[in-house]
Amino acid sequence: MAMSLTHQIGALSGTPVTIEAATTNTGETSATLSTSAVWKSPAPLKCKVTRTGGDKTTTDMLSPPVSPCRSPLRADLTAACQAFTTTMSQSDIATEKEYAVAAKDKEAKKGVPVYVMMPLDSVKMDNTINRRKAMNASLLALKSAGVEGIMMDVWWGLVERDNPGEYNWGGYVELLEMAHKHGLKVQAVMSFHQCGGNVGDSVTIPLPKWAVEEMHKDPDLAYTDQWGRRNFEYISLGCDTLPVLKGRTPVQCYADFMRAFRDQFEHLLGETIVEIQVGMGPAGELRYPSYPEQDGTWKFPGIGAFQCFDKYMDSSLKAAAEAAGKPEWGHSGPTDAGEYNNWPEDTQFFCKEGGGWSSSYGEFFLTWYSQMLLDHGERILSAATEIFKDKGVKISVKIAGIHWHYGTRSHAPELTAGYYNTRFRDGYLPIAQMLARYGAIFNFTCIEMRDQEQPQDALCAPEKLVRQVVSATQRAQVPLAGENALPRYDEHAHEQILNASALNVDENSGEREMCAFTYLRMNPDLFQADNWRKFVAFVKKMKEGKDVNRCWEQVEREAEHFVHATQPLVQEAAVALMH
Repeated sequence: MAMSLTHQIGALSGTPVTIEAATTNTGETSATLSTSAVWKSPAPLKCKVTRTGGDKTTTDMLSPPVSPCRSPLRADLTAACQAFTTTMSQSDIATEKEYAVAAKDKEAKKGVPVYVMMPLDSVKMDNTINRRKAMNASLLALKSAGVEGIMMDVWWGLVERDNPGEYNWGGYVELLEMAHKHGLKVQAVMSFHQCGGNVGDSVTIPLPKWAVEEMHKDPDLAYTDQWGRRNFEYISLGCDTLPVLKGRTPVQCYADFMRAFRDQFEHLLGETIVEIQVGMGPAGELRYPSYPEQDGTWKFPGIGAFQCFDKYMDSSLKAAAEAAGKPEWGHSGPTDAGEYNNWPEDTQFFCKEGGGWSSSYGEFFLTWYSQMLLDHGERILSAATEIFKDKGVKISVKIAGIHWHYGTRSHAPELTAGYYNTRFRDGYLPIAQMLARYGAIFNFTCIEMRDQEQPQDALCAPEKLVRQVVSATQRAQVPLAGENALPRYDEHAHEQILNASALNVDENSGEREMCAFTYLRMNPDLFQADNWRKFVAFVKKMKEGKDVNRCWEQVEREAEHFVHATQPLVQEAAVALMH
């Protein structure tokens, strides 16, 4: 995920919104909104899938897993905020009636659908849903505001935590059914990384216990820098094809997990679960862990450090050097590339004049280093596309928006992360072309940022970077989706997202728009009254698309009607939530 200094509701129609309120036998009020909703394993394993439902827990034995609106939504939003910040033990809100979906398919394709990221701890370490009442109320609010759906992390470290091949889907069953009940679509992230140690990480969810045990036995399974510092966020891609995880390769473990997810939630694929984002590195992004924040190792805007000093990466480098007829180049990665918090000109390798990055050796190393990352992505994508073939879901891959020092010649932070992008070489086209081979979506961050908002001395250029990525995806004919890298609730950021999502790069842009945008993140700040009003208007504007050039004031007036129409409902819901 891209960094900066501070690290990190279909469309609402102009006709009245129908409100139905029903009282349950418990005295709680249940309400429904009718709105226009507009988007070979060396040692076969016997796998156990644990399902939790009601008061029962069952275990199945499976075969090997092959402009703000002015009316106050304050009552509803206060309840949502309180629900988020208070641990609740009361029973869930009574089941709401299904929403009436009035939009036709052709109308649903207009504009850019907006998804909202769920909290990182939506499912707790005991495999139960976290803050159930708050979650239900919040999903209802998102649906009423025109949001297409939600994005949720499905943590490898939770589901397959205790033993290899034993999957406990626990809270994910309830959470996905809750999304289905509310008519929200889901982008499910196969999160094969550790939560904790990156920007915005508010909880710690390690890799599966048994995988961590293997990493402790063989520390070279972890990414390693030139000083021997190990990184346990994600298993080193250098051992992708080696059976180092109790008889399975890392890629086999990822594939088995995805296959088990498919089998568990097949009834929701294509209808509720519409996208599978495949995690491929730290923070779920296809990159090396070159800028780890944990323990203060890296701070913005440092250049980061190469992660190729474990024995598996080292072995691959030696083989590549010998194949190139330059065995002397295979002794190690660059040792003159500075430290994590250096700037390019502080180093011999990244300096603009005579830097090693532009030498024959530099070209060889950077080609190998970036190709290893591409090969890693291709191996996992190949498995994912086969597993989810004909299931009605799209596959996506997240690419980091590394915008700092973009104005230099070497683009050092991108190089250490594995993106061979310099002033003289396009490093994003090869990634886009790789995704194109599998029909995958290119998901990119830092969409909300402007060049002028960043520290000028670090030559940050997020807008130029986004334009380069848009151009690369257009050339490769790959759909592009976006995310904001930092939590932003201001109209300035919303306008930037709107402009970027239109993909107006040149005369060849045509009618193309982003295929989706995911908003970071569902939390108490989003439900603050002023932020919420702006967000509702933003969602409506996004869904109208690039050809609708109406001013913010007009959008706000239309959203104002929604606020007035739903005020009785949200007040009643607030009473139910607070008792």
